[in-house]
Amino acid sequence: MPGQNQGGFAAIGADPDEAERRIQEWAKGFEEKAQRYQAVQAETEQLRLTATSDGGHIKVTVRADGSVTDLEFTDKVRSLPPRELASQILATMHRAQSDIANKVGETMSAHLGDEDLQTRTMMLDNLRERFPEEPEDSSEEPEVSSKWDAPAEDEPTPPPPPPAPPVSGPNPPAAPKKRPNFEDDDDPDFDDPDFDPLRD
Repeated sequence: MPGQNQGGFAAIGADPDEAERRIQEWAKGFEEKAQRYQAVQAETEQLRLTATSDGGHIKVTVRADGSVTDLEFTDKVRSLPPRELASQILATMHRAQSDIANKVGETMSAHLGDEDLQTRTMMLDNLRERFPEEPEDSSEEPEVSSKWDAPAEDEPTPPPPPPAPPVSGPNPPAAPKKRPNFEDDDDPDFDDPDFDPLRD
């Protein structure tokens, strides 16, 4: 019925002062929420996660987006073959990245509490997919050969095998016929230099 207080937007429209107060509250809430998200973004950008190799001679530091910001070696790396060094660098980098989702989640919880849980869950799941956590038995590093293998194209080509002997069939090939020796022929015409077999 007209004039009846229906609450909600109808009540706001009925009282201009109340409408202005509600709008200011919403604006203040949005502003505070934006400030909290800005604080999360600023703190996340400052996150640095560092991991050290099991031997202690490699240290890798990464940002929250997974990019490497620092890489440190000790003198021990000089004794490592190049292939093993590369493998340990990658393993240490993945170890540092594996804690990104947890650290970002802690930062968001500290500033946002239980706010926007669904959106945060999707974002953290995406981070866990990009940077999976290390398995519990990660203490066993993959076995890496300490021998430096030359590239395959530099290896010498083995000599070809000797040709197989010909297979002899049941009937060996006949020997070529011997041309007749005309010098032994008794026909005098073959000895005549003027002999012409086409001449009558």
